[in-house]
Amino acid sequence: MIKLLVTGGAGFIGSNFIKYWMQKYPEDKILNLDLLTYAGNLDNLSDIKNSNYQFVKGDICNFELVDFLMKEFQPDFIINFAAESHNSLAILNPTAFFKTNLIGTQTLLEAARKNNIKRFHHISTCEVYGDLPLDSLEKFTEKTPYSPNTPYNASKAAADLAVKAYFKTFNLPITISNCANNYGPYQFPEKLIPLFISNLLEGKKVPLYKSSQNKREWVHVIDHCKAIDLILHKGKAGETYNIGTGVEKSVEEITSIILKSLSQLESMKEYVPDRPSHDRRYLLDSSKIMLELGWKPEIDFEKGMEETIKWYKGNEQWWKPLKQKKLIDETKWKNT
Repeated sequence: MIKLLVTGGAGFIGSNFIKYWMQKYPEDKILNLDLLTYAGNLDNLSDIKNSNYQFVKGDICNFELVDFLMKEFQPDFIINFAAESHNSLAILNPTAFFKTNLIGTQTLLEAARKNNIKRFHHISTCEVYGDLPLDSLEKFTEKTPYSPNTPYNASKAAADLAVKAYFKTFNLPITISNCANNYGPYQFPEKLIPLFISNLLEGKKVPLYKSSQNKREWVHVIDHCKAIDLILHKGKAGETYNIGTGVEKSVEEITSIILKSLSQLESMKEYVPDRPSHDRRYLLDSSKIMLELGWKPEIDFEKGMEETIKWYKGNEQWWKPLKQKKLIDETKWKNT
């Protein structure tokens, strides 16, 4: 039996991870610590009936709380999903992102060091590496120097460096995973794929940034969860692992896939002003996790997208209330 302290477990990736883990390892115990900010949603976890799962509402920046929970729960693993992760929102309120993503991570690291945690796993992003030209053949490896371009990316890069410093300085057993763009069920509907699906289901147009040829690498959230599982069980302390599929799609391509699936016309596209520092392209070299740990993506992108679209079509009661939380006014870009 393993005990996991999962931070940010009410969010998109965190909640999928908890459900994945509880299904595969029902005898393990999970404590979910989440502040329930805009993207945290306990409805994501409403179907969990396992008594080995517990939830605590709280802030990872609160050292007294996280120290108390580690002492009481005595987790084997800490998996840090907790983060502010909305690139556009970070432009309007960067302070909140640096507080949660850097100070919150450092607070968890210090409590983990104090309580002799066996492994601290930090969930990061491909965006810490910067971006690539659209016509480039390059890929980001785990050795690529960090070169973040936005406040969100910089806050995550800073957190990664803090995690690495705690390994080097204090010998805290850590691992880091830098993942490509996730998609799947329970993603907050301000993000690209669920926003476009839900807009079309409501009869609304889909807002594409003008740099709609920018590319992203896509991985299904369950494939991401399986990669974390392998890292926790087989990963080497102090190491970083890239998690990507090699499947690249531009915003235009993603939009066309969704339009076709929902039998909508191309005229439903609406172009809006681009955000500042909009990265062009991310692509990870994921050979390390594939060769060393035996991970490979199992969900075909086209099939995964069809299942994702079907999920949002069948779960309007989940996303409709969330869409009332208007977070971003793109007209503010000109004032930043």
